[in-house]
Amino acid sequence: MKILVVSRYKDNFADHQLPFVTEQGEAIRDYLNREGKSEEVRGKRVSSEVEYFLVKGNYVKAVKALKTKIREFKPDIVHAHYGLSAITTELQSLVPVVTTFHNGETHNWHVNFMTSLMSLRAKHVIYVAQHIRDLVYFKAKNYSIIPCGVSLEDCFLMDKAEARKKLGWSDDKKYILFGGAFDNERKNYALLRDAIAKLNEQSPITNHQLPIESVEMKNLTRSQCVLRMNACDVFALPTKNEGSPQALKEAMACNCPIVATDVADIKHLLGDLPGHFVLSNKRGNAAWWKGDEHSIDEMVQLLNDALKFEGRTEGRKRIVELGYTNELVAKKIIKIYEDIIRK
Repeated sequence: MKILVVSRYKDNFADHQLPFVTEQGEAIRDYLNREGKSEEVRGKRVSSEVEYFLVKGNYVKAVKALKTKIREFKPDIVHAHYGLSAITTELQSLVPVVTTFHNGETHNWHVNFMTSLMSLRAKHVIYVAQHIRDLVYFKAKNYSIIPCGVSLEDCFLMDKAEARKKLGWSDDKKYILFGGAFDNERKNYALLRDAIAKLNEQSPITNHQLPIESVEMKNLTRSQCVLRMNACDVFALPTKNEGSPQALKEAMACNCPIVATDVADIKHLLGDLPGHFVLSNKRGNAAWWKGDEHSIDEMVQLLNDALKFEGRTEGRKRIVELGYTNELVAKKIIKIYEDIIRK
């Protein structure tokens, strides 16, 4: 089986592609070859292949280059990540298309209209969370809800004291790892910042009343993020809007105590495990989080509870139980490919 993965060219990543897109593609290739799902060509066994096509510039103008790539590579399936990239893939009719919607497609009406309309041409549409399907204007009949998976190998476990020593973090502080960059308004660092300020004023956390410091995840490699997840006392994601947040799933895989807002599929991901705390959503739906004048006090209380928890959670075990490892997600997606090819 040959799969061509299509996504947007990204300047700020080493391979110009979002890491979770690459990881999913590699997991699909590895699973196919490990399970012996190779094919025989002219009497020889040929391994399954996954290659990538990055859309740089205009999505419509990229169709010509995509067709050239298709003729050269001869894929069985083209898998587009994000609706805008799917515009490029769905304007060709050489190979059947699978499209994954990640949430950004729903942020303004004209992108929603255009990408969801074009997605009707796909053989199958994957939404990484249910609320994304609820939000798109045109809903595919052949669809699945499949969040992107997590690499348990990359999300290594390390003793917290050892991780702190590697980072040079103080033993006389509590560290809260913020699940994004401080300047990303959508991730809502202001709420965490104000809650930490209140906690530092009140100091009700432990008998030692240690000061709290927040740390951002910006311009870091995957291993640097995971090291911080092992070293922190709490992972916090007070986000206003998400698809199915990868950073949160990775923090779960590192068994972090977690405080996060009730938006997207976060409440489902965290479940009711001890050490997981969810901030209520005044809007009452999964699309966007909305707070009120009581949210800051609720955040203070949840952070306080999470810091008092002190130990590690069983988030990694829950990721496996939900079927959200890269390998298990790859298996589900391969089944979709096989059904399309068979038909």
